[in-house]
Amino acid sequence: MNLAILGATGSIGSSTLDVVTRHPDRYRVFALTANGKAEPLLDLCRAHRPAYAVLSGAAPDAKLAARFALCGTELLYGAAALEQVATDPRCEVVMAAIVGAAGLASTFAAARAGKRVLLANKEALVMAGPLLTRAAREAGAELLPVDSEHNAVFQCLSDIKAVRRIVLTASGGPFRSAPIESLDAVTPAQACAHPNWVMGRKISVDSATMMNKGLEVIEACFLFDVPAASVEVVIHPQSIVHSLVEYVDGSLIAQLSNPDMRVPIAHALGFPERIASGARPLDLTTMKDLHFEKPDERRFPCLRLAYAALERGGTAPAVLNAANEVAVAAFLAGGLPFTGIARVIADTLDAVPSSEASSLTAVMAADDHARRHASACVVSHIAARAA
Repeated sequence: MNLAILGATGSIGSSTLDVVTRHPDRYRVFALTANGKAEPLLDLCRAHRPAYAVLSGAAPDAKLAARFALCGTELLYGAAALEQVATDPRCEVVMAAIVGAAGLASTFAAARAGKRVLLANKEALVMAGPLLTRAAREAGAELLPVDSEHNAVFQCLSDIKAVRRIVLTASGGPFRSAPIESLDAVTPAQACAHPNWVMGRKISVDSATMMNKGLEVIEACFLFDVPAASVEVVIHPQSIVHSLVEYVDGSLIAQLSNPDMRVPIAHALGFPERIASGARPLDLTTMKDLHFEKPDERRFPCLRLAYAALERGGTAPAVLNAANEVAVAAFLAGGLPFTGIARVIADTLDAVPSSEASSLTAVMAADDHARRHASACVVSHIAARAA
């Protein structure tokens, strides 16, 4: 089975390649992509010998292309090349692991081409959920969730019509019990120090603000076709129970495993079969307690903002996502306080009107409008703090 990994140099890409190398008889790496990390991508190509590599954010470089050619790999450039490898007839499975809105077009193209899409890019569903699911239906594509929470829900589902609620678990991040008044002084290094998971910087900050969970609520509604009222978030600091599904008969079914992304990746890769992931088995005898608690909206305002955008509908989720990407980037660059992330998102949601998400063009127009407004908000916040 030929596999393209969009976002191969990130944590999901690394975990995917680890699983794939455990099953050389089942999978062949067809294409690997990165934004601009040429040397790490070249190292991966030396190890896995794909037919294609893509640098989506880099300019053509003949000398660099020659180095990739020594691996038997043709190096392509630009965002269009992502869609080219994702829709290639020889490619059967696409791991969509590009972070943020940058992954939308290639994920959509893979679905429209009828591929099996392993969906690690939650933003594609957040921004254009109805469009993406319809394209997949019409093309006969499979959308299989890789987010640990959605993959857990997928594993627990037996009869969607009998579901009373879906419960998404959240670790609460590094500031679950920190004094609220201390959050304004949080540093990027502190926000990226997730207690349980090894993730990229952006998604680590999203976990700390719980915007990550808010985006997952939106994703769950579109992926499983359920209303927002049926999706609940609970904090579970141990990150052992990855999500639960409650049925109308009172049954509550959960998926448990150690916090290792290779578990959902292996499930999606092998589905409907089960294949080895390499993850450490869960030893129930070592678990003393499993705690669950409600999220504090004062501590995690981003969760409330995500529900508000979902309720508003149309392009509002795309606006939410764009504002969050801008705000998180500003925080990581040292230009915005941690608590400013939610303020920028709220301001942008209030200022940018929601319209019908009738096409990718409409979604991307809303995304652009939101980014411009959020960027202006960041500048205003920085100026206000400096005054």
